[in-house]
Amino acid sequence: MEAIILAGGFGTRLQHIVSDVPKPMAPMDKQGTPFLAILLDCLYEAQFSRIVLSTGYMKEKIRTYFGVQYRGMELLYSEEDTPLLTGGAIKKALAYCESDSVFILNGDTYFEVDFAGMRKISQEQNADVVIAVKEMKNFDRYGTIVSDGIRVLEFQEKRYQSSGWINGGIYLVRRNLFSNVEERFSFENYLEKKVRHLNIIAYPSDSFFIDIGVPQDYFHARELYQADELGRV
Repeated sequence: MEAIILAGGFGTRLQHIVSDVPKPMAPMDKQGTPFLAILLDCLYEAQFSRIVLSTGYMKEKIRTYFGVQYRGMELLYSEEDTPLLTGGAIKKALAYCESDSVFILNGDTYFEVDFAGMRKISQEQNADVVIAVKEMKNFDRYGTIVSDGIRVLEFQEKRYQSSGWINGGIYLVRRNLFSNVEERFSFENYLEKKVRHLNIIAYPSDSFFIDIGVPQDYFHARELYQADELGRV
C-alpha cells in the first residue's frame, strides 16, 4: 500500500511553541521524536511499503531527519517551492504513486483507523474517495459530514455542534482523481463542490483521534506519547 502524508503545514497556532520546525515535526518528547514519526510507525504496522511526504515550509528539516527510508518503507518527497494548497499538494504527490488508490493523511492528525477496512469498502462501493470519519460531542473546531450511512451527502461549515461526524483527516482516493484539475486548489473545497458528482464514502471509526493543531491538544498528545499511550509500536 502507498500513502501520502501532507507535511507542509506552517502551523500558525503552534508558532509560539514550535517555531524552528514544520508542524508535523513538532517534538513529542525530550529526545525530539517528531509527531511525523508516530504516523510513519502506524503506516509501518499497517504494512505500507511506500510513503510520499508532501513538504513545503522548512521542507529540508523533514528530509534531513528521515532520509529515504524508514523502517524498511521507501520515502519519497514531493516538495513545494510555493504553496499549492491541500489539493495541489495531493495532486503533485500522486505523481509519485503507482497504486490505483492511494491513502492521504494529514500530517498533524493521529487517527487509529483500519486501513484494510477502508480499502475494502472502497472496492465494494467503487468509491472515488473514502473519508475516515469520527463522531464527536460538543465541538466547534471542525466542520461536519452528513451521510446516508454510506455515501457523503453534504459537508457543513465549522460551528458549534452538540454531536456530529467530523472529517478524521485520512482519505483513500483514486490516483487519477485530479486528472483535469488545476495545479493549485483546496482539497476540502473540491470535495464540497463535487459531493453530488463523485462517489464519496464515509468510513466511520470510533478509534482514538487527536489533532495537534492547537497548543492544548499538542500538549495532550505529548503527555499520551510519553505515557506510552499514543502510537508506541
